[in-house]
Amino acid sequence: MKNNILRFNDILYLACIWISGASVFVMSLIIPWGIFARYVLGTGSQWPEPVSILLMVVFTFFGAAATYRAGAHIAVAMVTDRLPQSLRWLCTRVVDLLMLTVAIFMVFYGAKLCMETWNQTIGNLPGMPVGATYMPVPLGGALTLVFILEHMFLGYQGQREVVTFDHEKIEAGAL
Repeated sequence: MKNNILRFNDILYLACIWISGASVFVMSLIIPWGIFARYVLGTGSQWPEPVSILLMVVFTFFGAAATYRAGAHIAVAMVTDRLPQSLRWLCTRVVDLLMLTVAIFMVFYGAKLCMETWNQTIGNLPGMPVGATYMPVPLGGALTLVFILEHMFLGYQGQREVVTFDHEKIEAGAL
């Protein structure tokens, strides 16, 4: 059961990385087009800016979930590294509970925000509901929530010794 959960979370983790990477890649194509259209063609497209902002939001929330799982998020460990092991454990549990609270907040209020703004449209993108642009918030929160629960009950991804996939050994943190 534990290995199935870890494999599923590995798939979610890789999906987060690919979605984040694809967002940055597409954004790096759209922004130059907007600049080219405005300054060279003199017509200025209306869609590159809102689409780039949406892609940045996608990158941020999906990337944050992946970063949390990898244990690579911003953490000021100057004080906690100097604490005794028992107090470090306590600090870790407090951080887990605070992160759990933030993730639940993101899922609940993010979903509420999406539903309340779904019938509004964006001026530069009339076919896109405003609520759809907020979807990365509850989705990223849900993914972060899954990874927080994994950390609380199964440990950080980078601290696992070996995960096997189809008779191949992959060292901890390789995914």
